[in-house]
Amino acid sequence: MITDELKKTATEIRKNILIATHAAKSGHPGGSLSAADIFAYLYFEEMNIDPENPDDPDRDRFVLSKGHTAPGLYSALALRGYFPVEDLKTLRHIGSPLQGHPAMDHVKGVDMSSGSLGQGLSVACGMAMAAKLSGKTYRTYCLVGDGELQEGQIWEAAMFAGSRKLDNLVVIVDNNDLQIDGRVGDICSPYPIDEKFKAFGFFVIKVRDGNDLEQLEPAFEEAASLKGKPTVIICRTVKGKGVSFMEDQAGWHGKAPNDEQLAQALAELG
Repeated sequence: MITDELKKTATEIRKNILIATHAAKSGHPGGSLSAADIFAYLYFEEMNIDPENPDDPDRDRFVLSKGHTAPGLYSALALRGYFPVEDLKTLRHIGSPLQGHPAMDHVKGVDMSSGSLGQGLSVACGMAMAAKLSGKTYRTYCLVGDGELQEGQIWEAAMFAGSRKLDNLVVIVDNNDLQIDGRVGDICSPYPIDEKFKAFGFFVIKVRDGNDLEQLEPAFEEAASLKGKPTVIICRTVKGKGVSFMEDQAGWHGKAPNDEQLAQALAELG
């Protein structure tokens, strides 16, 4: 059951995304905000992880294939206890471990360095395959963007996952329908996303509102019960979700809020 505490956590993730990108004067708030509820559900409800033992070989793995949305991942990790929340204000600063894209050698809880779009799913497949070969029961989760589906390597990885029947792999598509230059469907359409993944041998789960934790919960519960194939959860989300002037605006893909905008956004989030 989704608790008020989990909903508050998603809101706190959003606030910290804005605070971090404001402090950096750069970064990617739009796609981080669209995935905030996914981060909240994964890190506070779904995954078997322990901040006190971040290198546990039996922990679940997470790969942020759309690595530019690192502010969202960092916010979830900080709130989960992997490092102090105050450190988020050092995002992208020289000497800070919180680089513009996740770096596994610098931040505990980051399972894979990422940022070059399209590559994360291949790594996630490797992690899932390793679990199969070693008889481990951990699961691997990989968050990809819908614009990222324009990368050919995504589909090579999907082909591998389907052919190897990696039922310990869950791919989550943050389908906010916007990339840096505009509408995903206008630039190089990946639609229909569901039929493509189905053709590569995936179970397909569609979430009508991926910013609703009440809808995410049954999707992840269903994914955990499915055997014999990898699963993709396609979440329809809103870029910039939670901030009125950022919502569904491609211009907020990679732009930090100024002082006035930060104040307004935080006030809207409560």
